[in-house]
Amino acid sequence: MRNIPVNLSGYKLRVVEEPSVKTDQEGRVSTAYGTSDPLFTVAVFAKPVATEDGYRGKGEELKITLTMDPGQVEEGELVELIGPTVSHWERDGRSGLTWKAQGLKTAR
Repeated sequence: MRNIPVNLSGYKLRVVEEPSVKTDQEGRVSTAYGTSDPLFTVAVFAKPVATEDGYRGKGEELKITLTMDPGQVEEGELVELIGPTVSHWERDGRSGLTWKAQGLKTAR
């Protein structure tokens, strides 16, 4: 399954690696399928919001591909993803999840 919508409302996302243009292994700029529009990447740390009893589960760093220029976003800033999706992949006996979003906005 590809591009499954994700609800991250129960998480706080903090930028741990500022957005940059996505490139392949040869250094070429990656573009959105069928266009010349560049893709961007950003790394965020996703931490669950505290429950009523104060418990906060463990967090995880996620690398997100963005289809729009996120503008000026700084390390440490709390953000929300616009239109987040996840896709499962398998290749050469390995598998994982690919995270994607249309963009970022500052969390309030």
